[in-house]
Amino acid sequence: MMIMAAATTTSRLSFLLRPPLSLSLPATTNHHRHLISTTTTTTSKITRPPKKKLPQLDQHLKRRTRSPAPFDPDLHLSSPAPSPHIPVMLGEVLSAFRDRALRSFVDCTLGAAGHSCALLRAHPELRLFVGLDVDPAALASGTARVEALLRESGAEGPRAYTHLRNFKYVKSVLGGVEEGLAGDGVDGILMDLGMSSMQVNRSERGFSVMGDGPLDMRMDPQVCLTAEDILNSWPEDEVGRVLRDYGEESNWYSLQKRIMKARTSGGLHSTSELVQVIRSASAKTGGRQGWIKTATRVFQALRIAVNDELQTLEDALYACFDVLSPGGRLAVISFHSLEDRIVKKTFLDLIKGDEDERYANPATQKDEIHCEEEEELWSKQRVVGRYGTVLTKRPITPSEEEEKLNRRCRSAKLRVIQKV
Repeated sequence: MMIMAAATTTSRLSFLLRPPLSLSLPATTNHHRHLISTTTTTTSKITRPPKKKLPQLDQHLKRRTRSPAPFDPDLHLSSPAPSPHIPVMLGEVLSAFRDRALRSFVDCTLGAAGHSCALLRAHPELRLFVGLDVDPAALASGTARVEALLRESGAEGPRAYTHLRNFKYVKSVLGGVEEGLAGDGVDGILMDLGMSSMQVNRSERGFSVMGDGPLDMRMDPQVCLTAEDILNSWPEDEVGRVLRDYGEESNWYSLQKRIMKARTSGGLHSTSELVQVIRSASAKTGGRQGWIKTATRVFQALRIAVNDELQTLEDALYACFDVLSPGGRLAVISFHSLEDRIVKKTFLDLIKGDEDERYANPATQKDEIHCEEEEELWSKQRVVGRYGTVLTKRPITPSEEEEKLNRRCRSAKLRVIQKV
């Protein structure tokens, strides 16, 4: 009996110490079956061709109106003097003022006068031309080209004036040109908000990410503030705000910290030093295009802050609309989303007028959107308000042919407003 009890005890111990194979096998088998089926499914998916993202492309195209006008290179070659700058969307600007009697015209951003010379040729009825620019070098170049064109046209050309002033002072400039001009209004105004090739290609101006020059970035050399001042003396949170709000840069915090770190070793004093900081903060996998895109956004942010571009633009839009004559038009070419957003919002605000007055009259609460065929084919949809009409419900962008010939025009957007 004792032997049998010992044997029984031993068998029970061996049973208790045995791993529960019978309990784990079914679970393991099911798990393996699941893995095999998942692997088979995944392998079959890899062999399928990638799906095309057509819906996203369609959505992108809906936000703009591609210019239907064919690109005419002869327009750029007909200027009286050579210029390294190619005017953007020249054909579209001419279309915006075509079939309209322009007695007076203001180019708020004269630059190399590419647009102005073409408009002067297209409108021999012009009696007064005014050009403004804050850049002395650009103003001198544009003035020379306008004067050369007027010498060609003879004594019956328009009276032409050029002024070294910011376009937000357009009202006071016109008041000084001819008595009563600001009150009577002008028939056409153009604002081209992009930098000219003359400015970008000169490394001493500090606008280019590819050159090596001082951290200047001033459009008006009489302004005291420079990009170097912002990078080396502004508070850290203000530097970050500039990068985030004006550059729309997602990596702004890392850049902010690296700029602060650069201050401890003497600060940043050239565009090449700033580019090195940007490259060190950019993702290594992005390659050359990755850091260039980041650098472009950083340079844009600093340029906007140095020249107070956004507030100046908003002030200038209201001032320009005030000096338009009844039926006069204002055309604006913008080059990044911050500018275009301000132009769009301000145009809608200008045609609606005072908010209290709008709500007092329910008939003006809803703007009428015209989609019918117009004589002016470039204007696809219009928004009509109490005080004016936005002729471009969606911005017009360059034609595909122009984008191929002039890569700097790819981000350009044209919006036009007409005063009642």
